[in-house]
Amino acid sequence: FKVEDRACVHEQGPGKANTCDRQNIMEVLDALNLGEITQYFSKMAMFPVFDLAYYIVSILYLKYEPGAVEVSRRSPVASWLCAMLYCFGSYILADIMLGLSPIDYFHNNSHILLASAVWYLIFYCPFNLFYKCVAFMPVKLVLVALKEVVRARKIAAGVHHAHHAYHHGWLIMVITGYVKGSGVALMSNFEQLLRGVWKPETNEVLNMSFPTKASLYGAILFTLQEAHLLPASKSTLICLFTLFMATSKVFMTARHSHGSPFALVESWICHLLFGSPLGNEDAHEHHHAAPAVAPVPLSPAKNKEELSEGTRKRKSKKAE
Repeated sequence: FKVEDRACVHEQGPGKANTCDRQNIMEVLDALNLGEITQYFSKMAMFPVFDLAYYIVSILYLKYEPGAVEVSRRSPVASWLCAMLYCFGSYILADIMLGLSPIDYFHNNSHILLASAVWYLIFYCPFNLFYKCVAFMPVKLVLVALKEVVRARKIAAGVHHAHHAYHHGWLIMVITGYVKGSGVALMSNFEQLLRGVWKPETNEVLNMSFPTKASLYGAILFTLQEAHLLPASKSTLICLFTLFMATSKVFMTARHSHGSPFALVESWICHLLFGSPLGNEDAHEHHHAAPAVAPVPLSPAKNKEELSEGTRKRKSKKAE
């Protein structure tokens, strides 16, 4: 406290201490100008620095996919299309859902050229110099944090766009914000087809990763804020959600972890509401079920028969 605040508490008694505390807290917040900071952060331009980081990390993850490098050598056009889906898939899917042209975002020539330049440098730079630089862990952590800033802004923009088109469509707002935040993952099966791969078991809806789950929860929060059911301004919510996403993703990337901070809470909620097994129960059942599906070894007699048959075939070929 200040000297006058202590005097105030001493004169008015201990019952007035909480009032003085709140006054001091408000003075500190006013001095920090947190409202102005969050307002500035929410209106900060994403192009080109944040968008560049988004494109680098997205195409970097594309290069990690099996067969992506071979496709870039065999068919550069298919590789470029996959890179564009990784960079702009969320915009394409959201435009389709809202009845807009799926190629509407491609009129932004500066974004297309920037993403194409990043794609070329990551896949075709001599000696992989650009790839080695951006894949260097300290640099990669900074880029991942900048990418999550763009993700949070995209979720908020998707919910706001859907709110203008459907004022009372809360579900539409949630879906649009969800797609804007994780549309790339939702279109992964289509992107796999461009690379000549088909893995339906990797469907993002069936196996949701942390960014996909966080995008869904973020879309719900921004929808509640847009409906004036959440006592927080949009700028404050953007700032807090960005801080959570950036911190979580940087921590997971540094530890090479593919888990989720929501795993424990989700496990208990799904167990209570939907009867799903808990994480340890699932692992226990899987541990006991594994021996049942183990392949049965062939009998020694059958192995000998196959061996003798193979020997006879080789001898006959040699004789011919």
